[in-house]
Amino acid sequence: MPPKRKTTPAINLIAGGTAGLCEAICCHPLDTIKVRMQLSTRAAIEGHRRRGFFATGVNIARKESIFGLYKGLGAVITGIVPKMAIRFWSFELFKNALADPTTNKTSSTGIFLAGLAAGTAEAILVVNPTDVIKIRLQAQRHSMADPLDVPKYRNAAHAAFTIVREEGIGALYRGVILTSLRQATNQAVNFTAYTEIKDYLKSIQPQYDELPTYQHMITGLISGALGPLSNAPIDTIKTRMQKETAIEGESALARVSRISRSLMQREGFSAFYKGITPRVMRVAPGQAVTFAVYEQVSKSLEQVPLLNGHQSVLTAED
Repeated sequence: MPPKRKTTPAINLIAGGTAGLCEAICCHPLDTIKVRMQLSTRAAIEGHRRRGFFATGVNIARKESIFGLYKGLGAVITGIVPKMAIRFWSFELFKNALADPTTNKTSSTGIFLAGLAAGTAEAILVVNPTDVIKIRLQAQRHSMADPLDVPKYRNAAHAAFTIVREEGIGALYRGVILTSLRQATNQAVNFTAYTEIKDYLKSIQPQYDELPTYQHMITGLISGALGPLSNAPIDTIKTRMQKETAIEGESALARVSRISRSLMQREGFSAFYKGITPRVMRVAPGQAVTFAVYEQVSKSLEQVPLLNGHQSVLTAED
């Protein structure tokens, strides 16, 4: 049996940040399409046929230029490094805390719970504020090819400043409970599935000390697709909530209830799954890229003596 791979918070930060950057650049257009589909109401109200994800993407590119598909990318990139650092560091922390003290091994249940905790941590500390900014930018329908078509929010920093000035700092945490539920379930399913599939592949291929990159990508693709399928309604309600400005005196629970009723009454049950195709197409390849890049970069960084240390966050058994 080869020795267990080791990582440290520094490796998690560098490898995770690099993986997240690659994932964002490759997959952000699909996220923009997903958000536009989730925010669309005209077709349902007027009886028109809804645009599919491909038609939505073409429409954005035609009216707003190809760069319109990258609206909100600045907010995503700004949050990628801390998000990935928190995700991998906190997952390792909780995984080790849940390990059996006699065997120092973490069960599948422990991996699932560690994923829940890691997803909640990243949602509160990073994901929700960047999501609010990203969605406000993505929701703007202006041509990025026309310098005279000036939007309300010019970039991520300007959007953050404007939102806080007009609506208060609390606006950046609108929908934080739903975001936490989404991220927690995503990472619980993601880490559990990835770890189980990875361990299985290693067990049937003892000739490999480390799995080939393409197998990491396939494993990440499968694990990444499972989360969105389990929590699509949460993501749709969250997106609607973060796009609108707050109504004075309305509680978060009342807002969720109002948006849910409106979706059901005006657009039907299927509206809760708006954007599920581009979301799966965004998240699944994104996780394929993230895990493949993370594994390769962390493997390289493990050769640096100053960065070597604790055991890998991606190994179920210590």
